[in-house]
Amino acid sequence: MAHVNLLKLCVGAEAVEDLIAWQQSRYGDGTAMHVTRMWPKRADEVLAGGSLYWVFKGLVLARQRIVGLEPREGQDGISRCAILLDRDVVRTEPMPRRPFQGWRYLAAEEAPQDLVPGREREEPLPRELLEALSQIGLR
Repeated sequence: MAHVNLLKLCVGAEAVEDLIAWQQSRYGDGTAMHVTRMWPKRADEVLAGGSLYWVFKGLVLARQRIVGLEPREGQDGISRCAILLDRDVVRTEPMPRRPFQGWRYLAAEEAPQDLVPGREREEPLPRELLEALSQIGLR
């Protein structure tokens, strides 16, 4: 079975380091997670090797492998989905993405490539240039 990824805005984070620091402070060495209201209808495909790709200020810059989905009930009694994440945050090639609500599916063939080791500290190109490169197929 082919896998599918999820795409999510990383609200409140300016950079990948902010996500890493927040997850460390919240979960310590335990399993990181993102709790969302909607359960993926394509859960089997998500669990077949999918990752959660994080969007920071209009750019996909990182991903975390999805290791599980678990039901959660909020204090308000509403059922939710906990997306369980591998603690390893993998930086990706920057890919422009417009704002959206909730999460979206991201096909494996449309996902940005992981950064080559050693390029983690490079600043991404300006958003306008990344969008232009993406439009001509050179993202």
